[in-house]
Amino acid sequence: MNSKMSDCIFCKIAAGEIPSKKAYEDDRVLAFYDLDPQAPVHILIIPKEHIASAAEITEDNSSVAAHIFEVAARLAKELGLDGGFRLVANTGADGGQTVQHLHVHLLGGRSMKWPPG
Repeated sequence: MNSKMSDCIFCKIAAGEIPSKKAYEDDRVLAFYDLDPQAPVHILIIPKEHIASAAEITEDNSSVAAHIFEVAARLAKELGLDGGFRLVANTGADGGQTVQHLHVHLLGGRSMKWPPG
């Protein structure tokens, strides 16, 4: 692990070095409940591989992005989000990204407004 990844809180969560309330895990991704939920259901889905943001998705690593969406759909179904849900991937400083590790927010359990803010 290079120094950028060793300082990454989400890499540490994925490695089990920092505890999290897991919603789902397999060999490629981890989904865990957000500590500061913005909706009744607020889960973060991250790749275990360090990818800094959606801007770093390439042909070589894009299958993990598709897998994140598959996991989101599975979790939404399991959690009864039949009325709908929102998936958000903040990218870069202007996009509101605060942790430099690709993560998708799964938000549900209430009616979502647009624009979000």
